[in-house]
Amino acid sequence: MEFKSPQINLYVDHLEESKAFYERLGFKLTFTAEIEGKATHHELVLDGFCLGIATKESARDVHGLTPGKNEGCEIVLWTEDADSAIEYLSKHGVTVVSEPHDFLNLRAGYVEDPDGNSIHIVCKRKP
Repeated sequence: MEFKSPQINLYVDHLEESKAFYERLGFKLTFTAEIEGKATHHELVLDGFCLGIATKESARDVHGLTPGKNEGCEIVLWTEDADSAIEYLSKHGVTVVSEPHDFLNLRAGYVEDPDGNSIHIVCKRKP
C-alpha cells in the first residue's frame, strides 16, 4: 500500500471568503468541487503544499461529520520578514492573535483565517 499527495482540508463557514483569504496569502486555486451547481470545496496550492477548504455544511451532508472550530492544528507559512507579513495581514483586516516575537532562532506571530484557524507566520531571525 502506498499513500501519496497529502494535503490538509479545513472545514469553513464562508467558503468564498476563506478562498479570498488564502489567495491573498499567495495560494493559487487548482480545483473546485460543486454539488448541485454550488461550490462546496476548493483546493489551493502554495509552493507545492495543497490546502483544501470545504463547507461545514458539505462535511455534514456528504460525509456525516460534525466539524467545529479547529484548535488542534495550524498552518505554517514561512516568509522573509514576519513583522512585515503580520503588518500586511493586519492592514487587510486579518485578526492578529500573537504579535511577532522571538523564539529560538526564529521570529514569528499568529493570525487567524476567517474561520478562526491558526496561521503561524514565521521567519529565521536576522543575525
